[in-house]
Amino acid sequence: MADKARALKLAGTIKKIVARALQTEIKDPRLEFVTITDVRVTGDLQQASVFYTVLGDEAAREDAAKGLAKAKGRLRSLVGAGLGIRLTPTLEFHLDAVPETAASLDRALHEAHVRDEELRRLRENAQYAGEADPYRKPEDEASDEDES
Repeated sequence: MADKARALKLAGTIKKIVARALQTEIKDPRLEFVTITDVRVTGDLQQASVFYTVLGDEAAREDAAKGLAKAKGRLRSLVGAGLGIRLTPTLEFHLDAVPETAASLDRALHEAHVRDEELRRLRENAQYAGEADPYRKPEDEASDEDES
């Protein structure tokens, strides 16, 4: 089993090779707007998970997945030639969900900000229903006992 430093270095190299290959080597129009976001390599350096994003709608994502599946063999050959190690890792492509998650978090934060502003506006004109502080304090109890 390889150490983590080697696996991280290998993952970075695979990321560069695959990204460069998608720009220059692979001439599939379905892969024009694919961006490689991350690569993770297993501890034994046998499998590499390649995470990608696609600019476009759901149809563009499906087309990109089909294009990557078709180009997987060629990409693995290029990775093997670029790495120069004995065993070339298998490549698995996964759609990266980070952009969608970030967008949903942004929407939730914006909604929370709008609600906070609404509450702030309501509090500006708010008045107490009774006294400002309805709770008894120790000094109030002492003055009540002195009066009786």
